[in-house]
Amino acid sequence: MASSNGEGAEIMVATDHGECQQLKDLANTENATPVMASSTTRKSVAECHGAVMHPLLLASVCFGDWKGLNFLLNRGEAQADPCLMPSEEFLARLAVYSSTNLLMHRVSGDDIEEGADSPSFFAESLLQGLTPEGDTALHMAAAHGNLRCASIIFSKDSTLLSKPNYKGDTPLHLAARAGKSEMVFHLIDLAIDFGRCMGIDDEKSVNDLLRKENDHRETALHEAIRIGDNHIVKLLMTNDPMLAIFPKDGTSPLYLSILLEKDTIANTLYNMSKGNILSYSGPAGQNALHAAVLRSKAMTRQLLEWNRNLTTQGDINGSTPLHFASSRAVVSNNWVYPHPSIRCFRVPFPRLKVLKEVIEANGTPLYQPDNCGMFPIHVAATVGERSVIDIFVNKFPSSAGLRDKRGRTFLHVAVENKKGNIVDYACRNRSLTWIWNMQDNDGNTALHLAVEAANLSMFCCLFGNRQVQLNLVNVKGQTPRDMAHNKIRPEIHYDTSTEDMICFALTQAGAMKGIQRHDHFEEKYKDIHQLKLDSGREELEIVKDATQTMGIGSVLIATVAFGATFALPGGYKSDDRPHGGAPTLAGRYAFDAFMIANTLAFVCSAIATIGLMHSGSPIFNPRSRKIFLQIAFYFMESSITCLISAFALGVYTVLAPVAPRTAVAICAICSVVLVCRTLNHWLRWAALSRSLFVRTGPIYTFGFLFPSKIVWTTFIQFWPLIFTFTWSAYGRDHLAS
Repeated sequence: MASSNGEGAEIMVATDHGECQQLKDLANTENATPVMASSTTRKSVAECHGAVMHPLLLASVCFGDWKGLNFLLNRGEAQADPCLMPSEEFLARLAVYSSTNLLMHRVSGDDIEEGADSPSFFAESLLQGLTPEGDTALHMAAAHGNLRCASIIFSKDSTLLSKPNYKGDTPLHLAARAGKSEMVFHLIDLAIDFGRCMGIDDEKSVNDLLRKENDHRETALHEAIRIGDNHIVKLLMTNDPMLAIFPKDGTSPLYLSILLEKDTIANTLYNMSKGNILSYSGPAGQNALHAAVLRSKAMTRQLLEWNRNLTTQGDINGSTPLHFASSRAVVSNNWVYPHPSIRCFRVPFPRLKVLKEVIEANGTPLYQPDNCGMFPIHVAATVGERSVIDIFVNKFPSSAGLRDKRGRTFLHVAVENKKGNIVDYACRNRSLTWIWNMQDNDGNTALHLAVEAANLSMFCCLFGNRQVQLNLVNVKGQTPRDMAHNKIRPEIHYDTSTEDMICFALTQAGAMKGIQRHDHFEEKYKDIHQLKLDSGREELEIVKDATQTMGIGSVLIATVAFGATFALPGGYKSDDRPHGGAPTLAGRYAFDAFMIANTLAFVCSAIATIGLMHSGSPIFNPRSRKIFLQIAFYFMESSITCLISAFALGVYTVLAPVAPRTAVAICAICSVVLVCRTLNHWLRWAALSRSLFVRTGPIYTFGFLFPSKIVWTTFIQFWPLIFTFTWSAYGRDHLAS
């Protein structure tokens, strides 16, 4: 607390909130004469208490109790006129607060005017109070639409009309946000009256009020648009036909109305703007057309009629509205009402119609890249929008060859983003043959990238076209076959993986490797999978995890097979019959097959268990452990095949004599497990068959390659079934002879 002594009164200043109470206590003493002040810019008692609005004042404004408000601000006038006296309810609330709580001031000194202790000084102190959001009493009156309260407050402190809260909002912002059109009109009238008193032109007074921006750079017009009140929009635009120009950059009123799908308001803004001049700007350098192409077909057409130059304007990333329209994929499309009057159902947003509107208005932006060098056709390929690319190619065929900064065509972009539908479209469209073998800045064609991505569907689309060259080399001197070879891990991997199939297909089609010494090539790319760095850790971790997972399964299969051996279907013969204790169903073909399958299940699972024990043991070297793991994996799959067949044969043995159809149905159902086990493998080979047919011809593909593949794969995967049924038939014939 600081004090200064002059010829008159002693002035004491509170420098923090803790000293405010000391000043207050000092003011209540009988002989106290200091004049209290705050160290802030506005030296008021209200601010000494944290500038908190008095509860009675806030309550009166919120309730619309203009008499109570008038009593607080004009006590003398209210007491003199009975018509202005507040209600009993207000007086009861007033009685709760003491004169100290009402912030009464005591001053003394020869140089202090007697008016300092007057009601007007007290009223000004009350009006300095703020809510936690920084709203003044006029803000609250505006938000609640209390016209008379607003007039009373304005008559006491006209500066509150333009005073912002902590967010920069003026009372006009709050009135528009609350949809109080009468209050908006009233505040405009107050501004005109104040301007006339100050000798300011009416137009300037209104413009200064209406064009005031908050911290978000928004005027009251933005608030009216946000709540969709076209009446307030018209009111504001009538008083300031140039209001839609502000802010000059940032989110304009027109952009906001389109963003919120307020088409009627957007038309109001345009029609009521002086000379139809208004701002089209949006955030991040966008304009209203950027929003329209993703929101409304009607507004897109309207904007193109108003200002066709919007089509060429890019945002901060250089993206034009056509870039935005091209980025709308089917899966991310909006569902909109078919018409403003129809609200019972929604339909997909007409993205293609909007796109055509933009192109027909101005096709030049199709050849305008963004800051990354990507054209709209690249954007469409990135999101997999096939229909958009089809429109571009049909209307502007040369756009198919546009390249970005990395030298990529839309086909390169589609492959890198794994958009198989775009790759399929490009490969089926014969008019695009000229881009199939284009190379990017790294020398990679689309086929190089498809091999690198190890995506079988995209590879088949490209590989199935004979015009796609297989032996083009990139900057590193690699052909697609070189890259396919590099993708195969030299250590543990699935031998029928996509990488293996791609490499196999290229080899069968006669694809060549790059022109370089093979030993140099191996030396250069031998560590492409970082095996030197990871082999001691990653590979052994794979072995460890696989051993733990498969070990449980192999032991369970062995346990089930062992138990089934001594719990045979049909039971055993009684001791008093010939061959007592022998299986009742022994000698039947199905029973013999069941026993063979069950035995093979036990043996294969036992071999798998032994292999897993060796692969998980650190006493073996890493290479041996990997070999044991591969052996265990193979016999584990074989044991599953045997177990399924044993189950089906056991059920068939019991049910066939009494319910043959049920027995056959159960066997068919069990075969689904075996089909699912190899389904993915055969589906991938089926997808590859067409491409191989095109590259190698029908005789080699279907006369030799696929038959040999089918025979070999069938034998490797289903040898337990072949052995089971063959041996059972042989044993039955041998016994009969």
